[in-house]
Amino acid sequence: MDTTPFIAKTATPIKYTTTWEAPSNIALIKYWGKYEPQLPKNPSLSFTLTSSKTKTKVIFTPHTKNEIDFEFYFHGESKPDFKPKLSTFFDRIHTYIPWIFNYHLEIHSENSFPHSSGIASSASSMAALSLCLMDLEQQLFPEMDQAFFSQKASFLARLGSGSAARSIQGPVSLWGKNEIHKNSSDLFAVPFGASLHSVFKEYQDTILLVDKGSKPVSSTQGHNLMHGHPFAENRFQQASTNLNALVPIMESGALEDFIHLVELEALSLHAMMLTSSPYFILMQPNTLAIIQKVWEFRKETSVPLCFTLDAGANVHLLYPNQNIEEVHSFIKKELSSYCQNGQYLFDAVGTGAKKV
Repeated sequence: MDTTPFIAKTATPIKYTTTWEAPSNIALIKYWGKYEPQLPKNPSLSFTLTSSKTKTKVIFTPHTKNEIDFEFYFHGESKPDFKPKLSTFFDRIHTYIPWIFNYHLEIHSENSFPHSSGIASSASSMAALSLCLMDLEQQLFPEMDQAFFSQKASFLARLGSGSAARSIQGPVSLWGKNEIHKNSSDLFAVPFGASLHSVFKEYQDTILLVDKGSKPVSSTQGHNLMHGHPFAENRFQQASTNLNALVPIMESGALEDFIHLVELEALSLHAMMLTSSPYFILMQPNTLAIIQKVWEFRKETSVPLCFTLDAGANVHLLYPNQNIEEVHSFIKKELSSYCQNGQYLFDAVGTGAKKV
């Protein structure tokens, strides 16, 4: 794959400060398994969220050290523990932004949701940082158009966290080369397009916080366990097949078919974890209890409520905007007791990242 179009020139450094917010995303077709450099074994598709987001401010100060030099602050506190991951990110991207050697970066980041809890914190944080980098690059090269800006931001974000590629644009983002979207790529994510049915443009996502702690097995570790996994190739093919089926469903608004595929994908993701070597479980007993309750509620009421899971114990409840009242009542009465400290987050499909 040709990445040379993403290689920037050097430019005279300027002092610049910028702040961006990037949302988390929730995958409907799951990405689990990759090869270097941060390329997906199968295509994935996600809802871009609104309220679950990372806000990142970067102060770019010119220097003459000719090295990548940065400080990182998370919720106002210096966090040296985060520096190795950021160093790896900068090592991967400096070829594409060679001007970075001329700057000291002071990075301030904060999340609106618990870090490392199965809400895609790496995705939103790497997307927000990549957008700050691209903002400076656009100042250095003002002839850059917005389409290339978004594409390269997604390209850079992917090199920090694969799913971050899908946190640049909304309401639905697709990452990974596939036969159903002619502009799709393994290098960056693309928006679903104008054919998305209106019901999905206002879809709701309530995140039930079953466990707000850090995951016992990181997503990076989980991805690596797909190498040599006995069911890996079948899983990659399943994801591609499900994507090809889901795209026309999201164009037609067929909610029953949507529910079936989304829940199948969630359970397939966790089946890969259960059958890895070593095997591991990220779901908690309360995760399973919630799933059973959702199935019972849907059978009794015919409300098109479904669940999905990311790489964690938390449950994302997905439902149309028109069903907010009955779903919120159900969550409060039946599901809140399964959440840690009774906590859950109301979110919805959004339009993507923005400068603030």
